[in-house]
Amino acid sequence: MRAPAQTFDAILFDLGGVLIELVGVEQMLRWSPALGSTDELWRRWLHSPAVRSFETGGCDRESFAAGVIDEFDLPVDPATFLRAFTHWPRTLFPGATALLASLAPRYRLASVSNTNDLHWERFEREWSLPACFHDNFPSYRVGKLKPDAEYFIHVLDALELPAGRVLFVDDNRLNVESAARLGIVARRVPNFAALRSTLDALGLLGRDTNGELR
Repeated sequence: MRAPAQTFDAILFDLGGVLIELVGVEQMLRWSPALGSTDELWRRWLHSPAVRSFETGGCDRESFAAGVIDEFDLPVDPATFLRAFTHWPRTLFPGATALLASLAPRYRLASVSNTNDLHWERFEREWSLPACFHDNFPSYRVGKLKPDAEYFIHVLDALELPAGRVLFVDDNRLNVESAARLGIVARRVPNFAALRSTLDALGLLGRDTNGELR
C-alpha cells in the first residue's frame, strides 16, 4: 500500500543534471585531471571566484572564461572554453516537460538554478523551459548562488511560503544540505530517473486508472 502524499505547496527544481543533461563535468575532468573526482570539481566550482561572479551577474563572459582557465589551470584559450561551455547543457531529459506539465496544476513550480546569460538564453530559445515554471530564480538575475543560505531565503521570501511546505530537488549534495538546514524538504536526485522515483516515493506523481505513472 502506498504511503499518503506528503503535503507541499511548491517544488523547487534544479535544472542541470535534474531536468537537463549536462556534459560539462566530463569536459572539466578531461581538461583538469588533477581534480580527481566529480565531488571535488563541484566543491571548487561552487566556490570559484570567477564562477560566482559570472553566475551572479557580476562580470562579462570573457572575464569569466579567463578566470576559470586561470583557477583550474585549463589547457585551452578563452574562446575555446566559451564555445564548449555554451553547450555544456546538452538537452532536456526525455519526459522533463511532460513531468512539469503534470505537476503544474497541483503545485507551484519554480526553477532554482546557478546559471548565466549564456545558458539561460539557450533554455528560453531552444526549449522554452522557463515557461514550464510559475517562477524562475536564475542566479545571474537574483544576484545570489546556491548553496548560500541567502539564495534559498530569497526564494522562500519571494514565494511567501514556510520552508517546511517546500520540496527542493537537486543533484548536488552541498546544495541539498544547505537547503535542508533552513528547514526545506530537500532531496538529492542525481538524474531525471532518480527525480521521478523520488517524486513517486513522496506520493506526488499522478497515476492513471491502471495505476501507471503519468
